[in-house]
Amino acid sequence: METTARSPLRRPEPTFAELFTPKLVTILRDGYTGADFRADAIAGLTVAIVALPLSMAIAIGSGLSPDKGLFTAIVGGFLISALGGSRFQIGGPAGAFIVLIASVVERQGYDGLVLATLMAGAMMMAAGFLRLGTYIKYIPFPVTVGFTAGIAVIILASQLKELLGLDMANEPAALLPKVRALWESVGAFRPATVALSLLAIATILGLRRVRPKWPGLLIAVAATTVIAWLLQLDVTTIGSRFGGVPRTLPAPSLPAFDLAKLAAVFPDAVAIALLGAIESLLSAVVADGMSGRKHRSNCELVAQGAANMAAVTFGGMCVTGTIARTATNIRAGARSPISGMLHAGYILLFMLLAAPLAAYIPLASLGGVLAVVAWNMIEKEEFASLLRASWGDATVLMATFLLTIFTDLTVAIGVGVTLGAFLFLHRMAESVEIEGGVPLVVEDTADGRGGGRTTYRPDAYNGDIAVYRISGAFFFGATAAVSSALDRIGAHPKTFILDFAEVPLVDSTAANALEGFVHKLRRAGTAVYFTSARRNVRRTLLAAGLRKPLVRYASSIEDAVAMSGGRG
Repeated sequence: METTARSPLRRPEPTFAELFTPKLVTILRDGYTGADFRADAIAGLTVAIVALPLSMAIAIGSGLSPDKGLFTAIVGGFLISALGGSRFQIGGPAGAFIVLIASVVERQGYDGLVLATLMAGAMMMAAGFLRLGTYIKYIPFPVTVGFTAGIAVIILASQLKELLGLDMANEPAALLPKVRALWESVGAFRPATVALSLLAIATILGLRRVRPKWPGLLIAVAATTVIAWLLQLDVTTIGSRFGGVPRTLPAPSLPAFDLAKLAAVFPDAVAIALLGAIESLLSAVVADGMSGRKHRSNCELVAQGAANMAAVTFGGMCVTGTIARTATNIRAGARSPISGMLHAGYILLFMLLAAPLAAYIPLASLGGVLAVVAWNMIEKEEFASLLRASWGDATVLMATFLLTIFTDLTVAIGVGVTLGAFLFLHRMAESVEIEGGVPLVVEDTADGRGGGRTTYRPDAYNGDIAVYRISGAFFFGATAAVSSALDRIGAHPKTFILDFAEVPLVDSTAANALEGFVHKLRRAGTAVYFTSARRNVRRTLLAAGLRKPLVRYASSIEDAVAMSGGRG
């Protein structure tokens, strides 16, 4: 009788509601108390204190006015918390987007950025509804470390102008021309600006060491602002460059566009969607690790898409989940997404009541904030560890890192993922083994209870029966090695048994290569048996034509031997 191994029980597919119900709804449905609200209010205020200077700094670093960062934190941050699939995610402008946004604004203008972000938001929502959020986990770790470090290098280079107080009419976007232009202008640096920059950086780093719970970013910006105002220092401020910060949100509006403009910004939209999805889901995973909770990745993507579309409609920029602010939210004792919604409300309150004060903030202070952010973005220990791990991981890491710096983020991620995929396939192919012989005994497990791996001894049956076992995923990458091993079989036996007990999957390429080998055996008069094939493996083999009378299937090698007429 031909049988296959029983397939494991499968968990029922989650319903639409299970996948896309925002965590806010879940929290309120399960019960939300006054104590929970008080905890969320404190956590939201803590995050807002961090997000306030950071949002303005990221907007300025992206080539935009500071108010666009505030609009993004208010509108985008609120919607990510209200609609998202993570209990603790904090949304807002992110340092990882600085390079991409600056590039889009330089080439397409702010209207081009708005259009690209609207398209990216639609893409993220579509990806969420198509349940593609879970596939983000297949981005190799060296790729994320590489492009994050590359972005950090570019951010740091972009802030040298503000840190040194240089007057540059036209600062190139590309790194090498930028460095050359900065070098040519470095002699015109302003000592007062450099002093404020160093003071801001020293304050942030010093407080992080001696008072880690204090809002170092806000204290550094406030202190340097007061010093610059009291001493009447000749430094560039938000007011002198941008005219200050408005006290209200702008009315929603959309840019004019046509098909040519849509086509022009489409690659940028893809880059924004890809980076936004990666950043937000990585942040949600970090939040899960810190809190012990589990986010809904597809719901989170839908929320990210809606938040991006709304943020630029209200005069903002790209928005995503932010790892540092999300971690701050959890450490501050947040209990629900309401903390993120309150964080957006606090920033709105600042705009309503204290926006005129922002005009006095020196850009050198915000440059110092971004310099610290860039330094923290580089995962230094992980970078060094990957360089030492293997030549493959080091190649993927450095390729992604260098391409991010010198070419384009989208190209860097694409090349990094492709290299990582080929590296994985190579390692999987190398792990596939084929053994010749027949089963004799079952080795005991470490506790002596038996049930371990079957061992083989070539002389257990006579030469009329040949038994081979494949171990590992039998796919196109391993086809050549397995086929070569099978082709080295000497005289054709009367019975050939191929054991699939340790084969989790077979792809069509491997199955078709196996079909050719089986045909050769059958022409020589050899009976062929496949044993212990799992349901999915057998399905692929049957689809390739490996069925009666070409092949017979058995549940075990012993059954195949009995079917062939017993021992020789």
